[in-house]
Amino acid sequence: MQSNIEKLKNIDFVFKKNLGQNFIFDTNLLNAIVADSTVTKDDLVIEVGAGAGTLTESLANHAKQVISFEIDEKLRPILSELEKKHSNLKIEFMDILKSDISKFVGEKKFRVVANLPYYITTPIIFHFLACENLQSITVMVQKEVAERFVAKPNTENYGAVTAQLAAYGNAKITRIVNKSMFTPPPKVDSAIVRLDISKKQGVKNFKVLQKLIAASFAMRRKTLVNNLISGFGISREKAENLVKEVGFVLTIRGEVLGIDDFIKLANLI
Repeated sequence: MQSNIEKLKNIDFVFKKNLGQNFIFDTNLLNAIVADSTVTKDDLVIEVGAGAGTLTESLANHAKQVISFEIDEKLRPILSELEKKHSNLKIEFMDILKSDISKFVGEKKFRVVANLPYYITTPIIFHFLACENLQSITVMVQKEVAERFVAKPNTENYGAVTAQLAAYGNAKITRIVNKSMFTPPPKVDSAIVRLDISKKQGVKNFKVLQKLIAASFAMRRKTLVNNLISGFGISREKAENLVKEVGFVLTIRGEVLGIDDFIKLANLI
């Protein structure tokens, strides 16, 4: 039986840096990613970036149904062969960011598992977070990005994306993956992050909350008051009253606030 690397050679495949193609062939690691995702035989899973189909196959072996998206048509021969092998697998050759996920999952709950292209990690994650039936996201990302995803308030890595993810659920790093595990190896190490979806309760308007978080970090070194003025087009007096009403000093910066603080302020706004 041919290895996946040999199959790539047979189709004269060339790794495309612009598509972030860094594949994993180690079976133990692939199974570990699936284990970290807690996928079971009851689950519908969406994968982004099927690549050579290595993680795809591991998912197909553990899930009830897998829908895998791939943008590189050059990989069609390998992935079509894999699709024929697994009756619970469907390969879609399209850009996930231009796809309406609801058309593929309907009303079913689903999980996302992926070795994401580094250059579009955050847009893809938030594309899925907009889906009501999402249960969890388990993704391989750059280690430094993973550290931002799970950072605590008032630390160097804490930012808008950290707080925005916290509004959707609890993110944690499940393992660090050395760059040598990839083909071709990227320049940096990676990490697997799992986000279990459990939206924060008591949010009056989720869009206002997300806007507030973005505004609070728009000019990181400026005070929360100044960022509220810029982000919401309100007077200084109004901004100061809002900050005081939630019990903060007027010199506080957005990087100090945790998700519960942001919710209190967003509800006032």
